Amino acid sequence: MQGQAQQQAYDRGITIFSPDGRLYQVEYAREAVKRGTASIGVKTAGGVVLAVDKRIPSPLLENRSVEKIHKADDHVGVASAGHVADARQLIDFARRQAQVNQLRYGEPIGVETLTKRVTDHIQQYTQVGGARPFGVALIVGGVENGEPRLFETDPSGTPYEWKALAVGADRGDLQSYLEDNYEAEADLDGGIDLALEALASVNDGSLLPEEVGLATVDVETESFEQFEADRIESYLEESELLDLGEDDEETGSDEGE
Repeated sequence: MQGQAQQQAYDRGITIFSPDGRLYQVEYAREAVKRGTASIGVKTAGGVVLAVDKRIPSPLLENRSVEKIHKADDHVGVASAGHVADARQLIDFARRQAQVNQLRYGEPIGVETLTKRVTDHIQQYTQVGGARPFGVALIVGGVENGEPRLFETDPSGTPYEWKALAVGADRGDLQSYLEDNYEAEADLDGGIDLALEALASVNDGSLLPEEVGLATVDVETESFEQFEADRIESYLEESELLDLGEDDEETGSDEGE
């Protein structure tokens, strides 16, 4: 009982380290990220790919209202996993930083610079009393001086650079799939295929186009592009990952009713 009481005391204060050097609120924020649907980032020779699982909890929910991929600047995209409201706050912060950099220096902000400004902002919320950490992880992908860059932000405020990564639910399985199948020399289409195949690997081997978000930042154009459902469907068909559903597989008399 005494040990539990001590842990609860450290739980209540974000600015207090436990005796073994842990910040419990930051660890709980990481658990919040794990409860969010998965997001994947893949860096290729041709650019960066962002893919997200947008599973809709109710048929009454408008699909377009589920936002997990965002444009931070013309050359930078962001995918999130965790609390959506926290993600929106960080995306707005990132957009302001990109605009300030453009106005102040007359050039686009670097992907690494933008990521570190966001993580510095996140880190402040691990030191200030009366606040809580952001319960979200971001994948920041873009092109900087003709080179694709891919970063992860952690609730502790630590930036990591990756060749390919997954955040959110099923991270362990997705990361293993990416590690086994990643090819550094792949082109942008190859990166899209890998990201979709990884998502399908934890979704019974198939996906619905309206439940997937997909975006790229091309090295040649250095521009962010988010795909519509019909284009995602064509990629799923080419990769044989499209979920046809029972209605399409069966040829009953329902069509005439």
